[in-house]
Amino acid sequence: MRRLVLPACIVLLAANTAAWAQECDRGDDSQTMMNICADTDYQAADAKLNEAYQELVRRNDQASNKLLQTAQRAWITFRDAECAYTTADSVGGSIHPMEVSQCLTGLTIARTKQITSGANCKEGDVNCGGSDGDDDQDMQ
Repeated sequence: MRRLVLPACIVLLAANTAAWAQECDRGDDSQTMMNICADTDYQAADAKLNEAYQELVRRNDQASNKLLQTAQRAWITFRDAECAYTTADSVGGSIHPMEVSQCLTGLTIARTKQITSGANCKEGDVNCGGSDGDDDQDMQ
């Protein structure tokens, strides 16, 4: 029985991957294509985040990289939980993959900005890199 289960799983996985291998066509407004395009957008944002992360790792010392790795793992956990929460109403619907991808894209773009914001800061500048220009008036 085990001999049949593994090949069957591999075939199903390959078929599912082939379906998502279709390229984004923004002129096609079907839900399937919107899902594919949203995933394409997320993959592009994720690639930029990975580039920014690797650049930061190259510049950091070992101790800073350990802290960065811990922070990044925590951020990934947050990102996944946040997107699960904000898209919970569409679970099981055809729009759900698109909503998840859009959530992932938005948070990934924000994280990329966050980790690259300090790249041009001078050492000791406490006002640099911590904000996107918005004052924290709402927090007070």
